[in-house]
Amino acid sequence: MDSATSELPPAAEPSARTPLGRAADTGLKIVVVGGFGVGKTTLVRSVSEIRPLNTEEVMTKAGVGVDETSAVARKSTTTVAFDFGRISLNDRMVLYLFGAPGQERFWFLWDRLFSGTLGAVVLVDTRRMSDSWYAIDRLEHHRTPFVVAVNRFDGDQAAFSLDEIRQALSLGEHVPLIDCDARVRSSGKHVLITLVDHLRDLAKARERTP
Repeated sequence: MDSATSELPPAAEPSARTPLGRAADTGLKIVVVGGFGVGKTTLVRSVSEIRPLNTEEVMTKAGVGVDETSAVARKSTTTVAFDFGRISLNDRMVLYLFGAPGQERFWFLWDRLFSGTLGAVVLVDTRRMSDSWYAIDRLEHHRTPFVVAVNRFDGDQAAFSLDEIRQALSLGEHVPLIDCDARVRSSGKHVLITLVDHLRDLAKARERTP
């Protein structure tokens, strides 16, 4: 990626932001998917330059026995539609970020979110890697390019290597796989830069194909 887009800018103060209609000519839709409680809302919130739109609701007893919460016992809210954020790559290009709900009962929304999507980020929790299989399957079904980001929670740095995770998820070598911390803005920025670089490489490869 050239120097103009190799670094994502810091969030602007509300008074300093240019209205979106005059800020960019090209909007790129990106979806963040993964299992329940993996950190999708946190990632969107950490990188968005605007106050993100969240559809989080307090979890109730109605979800007991339906949502698997054993690995995220402290989680008290859940996304019921999607999260939305925005981050500018440069003066002409903006990423629109959509965080998909993680529970299986909301998966029917995913196919609609994938419509018009340029690329996707699959967030992985090594404590529950099988939760990522459905996301990868749906993206491959839609032929949507994606990268996989392993959200390293506290104490998870040495749980599994990236090579072990690639093997467990049956990821081809062409799929970028990186570590991240969804709570840290710079780490989230690196995930998005990796995805944009991947999309650029795919576009160049298509141009070279007769």
